[in-house]
Amino acid sequence: MGFGDLKSPAGLQVLNDYLADKSYIEGYVPSQADVAVFEAASGPLPADLCHALRWYNHIKSYKKEKASLPGVKKALDTTGSGATDSKDDDDIDLFGSDDEEESEEAKRLREERLAQHESKKAKNPALVAKSSILLDVKPWDDETDMVKLEECVRSIQADSLVWVGYGIKKLQIQCVVEDDNVGTDMLEEQITAFEDYVQSMDVAAFNKI
Repeated sequence: MGFGDLKSPAGLQVLNDYLADKSYIEGYVPSQADVAVFEAASGPLPADLCHALRWYNHIKSYKKEKASLPGVKKALDTTGSGATDSKDDDDIDLFGSDDEEESEEAKRLREERLAQHESKKAKNPALVAKSSILLDVKPWDDETDMVKLEECVRSIQADSLVWVGYGIKKLQIQCVVEDDNVGTDMLEEQITAFEDYVQSMDVAAFNKI
């Protein structure tokens, strides 16, 4: 089953729900699967679909590098019934194909990405530099939905990024990061992308751990 028509609200909602606990369409790194869905979605996406919007802005940041991402771009089936099709939910094929050869290809890609992930972890030194960053995320006004703003910020996912706590009025939210993987520039770019809610973002405190 595909996501459905990714130019329709229903299809985008299915995509948003799918990405609620995932960083990418397949595996642990961006791939041609993300490119295929990105091109089918042809944003910009609504701000209330914070999981899909976070993913869309991240894939968009690759710009000219999209062609060099791993994997093979497959034709995306956008004619399925999306969220309204509950049949075989436990065996979802995002790209609308049950072909055995494609299944083997998908398996190979997953194993390749897992190997890359494990290799990256193995190369990290025993002592990993970490920082605690306190961010001030300023809403547009006192009518901004702060619960929704917090949900959008927490939807940002990255290797070694852990959101800690927050305060209301302006969203003051703390996270712990590994310095080699996550920087304040990346956080600012992705947080301010929720432009319907966020006016600006400042670093209130930055402490090495």
